[in-house]
Amino acid sequence: MHPVIITGLSGGGLSTAAKIFEDKGYFVSQNLPPQLILELVEMSTGEQSPVAKVAVVTDVRARMFNGSLMETISKIKEGGYNPFVLYLEARDGVLIQRFDSVRRTHPLQGTDTLKHGIERERKELEPVREIADVIIDTTNQSVHDLRRSIEASIGELASGRQHVTIESFGFKHGSPRDADLIVDVRFLPNPYWVEELREFRGVDKPVSDYVLGQADAEPFIENFVRLLGSTLDGYRHEGKDFITVGIGCTGGHHRSVAVAEEVGRRLRKKPQLDVSVLHRDLQRH
Repeated sequence: MHPVIITGLSGGGLSTAAKIFEDKGYFVSQNLPPQLILELVEMSTGEQSPVAKVAVVTDVRARMFNGSLMETISKIKEGGYNPFVLYLEARDGVLIQRFDSVRRTHPLQGTDTLKHGIERERKELEPVREIADVIIDTTNQSVHDLRRSIEASIGELASGRQHVTIESFGFKHGSPRDADLIVDVRFLPNPYWVEELREFRGVDKPVSDYVLGQADAEPFIENFVRLLGSTLDGYRHEGKDFITVGIGCTGGHHRSVAVAEEVGRRLRKKPQLDVSVLHRDLQRH
């Protein structure tokens, strides 16, 4: 069983993530104290349990109760279960905008500013972030983007397989903070400057053929896939089964998209991998 623990920064999208898991057939419980999370996991695995999949949303407010989330995760593992920890976050400016839009105060704000509350929360949750299976930065994501990211990240939580997300992006929109590896393909000629290709995207054959047909493209992709293979072996040895690889170009429309699609195609040939390809900035201007 893979009980899912959804946690992260207040305003990072925890409630939205809970709804997504409910739509996927999970029994979702929100704001449980740490000591009750283990009880819920044990109840859900009993012979008479009415649920097959369980997810728990917990945030920094749980600190008011005895026990810590780190201790709870350790006890879940000791019980023979394999918890999946999903951590959501966003940049400070976006979190501030989200709190202002709903006229709420931050749970750790006290008499200080909202920014101080966010800083305290980041520090307090850092140990959990360090052991998270997947970290999703929701800064530039809509509700639909978050759904796609979660679905791509968790797959079916298949045991014995590593899940690799290949995410194209544009550097002008910022690098994805949740990526474990980032590569830059701006050394390839930009189809944007070819007038007949400008309005196409990297998922379209004319652009894909142009990008992948460059002399430097094939050696780079071949070497990168080989390097990534050895890196994934190392991650597996360290118990990390969810990896996000960012591939960036200037705007995230052409080169990074075409290369991401090709890297994903080659990785899917490896039976031990579950591969998803996302294009973060494909529709952005």
